[in-house]
Amino acid sequence: ALSVLSSAGRLSSTLFYTDPFYSSPSWISKSFILMFTPVNQVRLTNVAVVRLKKKGKRFEIACYKNKVISWRNKIEKDIDEVLQSSRVFTNVSKGTMAKSKDLERCFDTADEIEVCKMILEKGQLQVSQKERKVEAETKLRDIATIVADKCINTDNKLPFPVEVIQTAMKELKFSLKPNRSAKQQALELIPELKKQLPIARAQMRIRLDVPEKVAKEVKKSVAPLIDMIESEGWDLDYSLTARIDPGSYRDISKIVAASTRGAGTVDILDCKVQERTDTID
Repeated sequence: ALSVLSSAGRLSSTLFYTDPFYSSPSWISKSFILMFTPVNQVRLTNVAVVRLKKKGKRFEIACYKNKVISWRNKIEKDIDEVLQSSRVFTNVSKGTMAKSKDLERCFDTADEIEVCKMILEKGQLQVSQKERKVEAETKLRDIATIVADKCINTDNKLPFPVEVIQTAMKELKFSLKPNRSAKQQALELIPELKKQLPIARAQMRIRLDVPEKVAKEVKKSVAPLIDMIESEGWDLDYSLTARIDPGSYRDISKIVAASTRGAGTVDILDCKVQERTDTID
């Protein structure tokens, strides 16, 4: 049996022997073969690759696909849950790692975790054309569904079918942003849809509970922000159920918090359009 030294000076783990009847080596018949991987390479499988080109160099990191999306949407906070390897590569599929001097020149740091974060933020997630098409179609429908859930037809006070929203998006030549969440894009889309449809955000139903001693003050302060009072009552505390524009919720919450020094609450009862009604849950 012969052992072969690699170019890096390390012993190759591929073993072979010379058959006396043949001039060329023959592989060992029994599966006692270990594939040799050069010392500057790491083999990874079933990975999602995020790629970034910077100063003429290509850099890649190996990730878990769903976790990349969660990281970009600020859902996942632990980078160790996102990365399959904390190393930076020039080619993940070949397992070729980036050189420290290239990282320093292109990112002003050789800290690979910090470089991974930069690539995660600005890099492009590599997916097949088929995967990209399916993901785009799914996300477009998600956006249309969110809009349909949150808005009403101002002519009849009923929700729009998702298909109507999708058609309007096509007419507006809506451009999908892969790195932004469906919810963010849906909220940005609503004002644009007003060019095509009689559409508006549906009202939100909320309930306020505040101590009796500040009830009159709170009611007077929030009154301009309330579209309609559904009910109010006095028990140990003062409670108010009302309909508001969703954009007023934050201001009402601030008023209640400041007036009650944290003793009052504002709860959302409904935040989605209901079929055949003008309320949202």
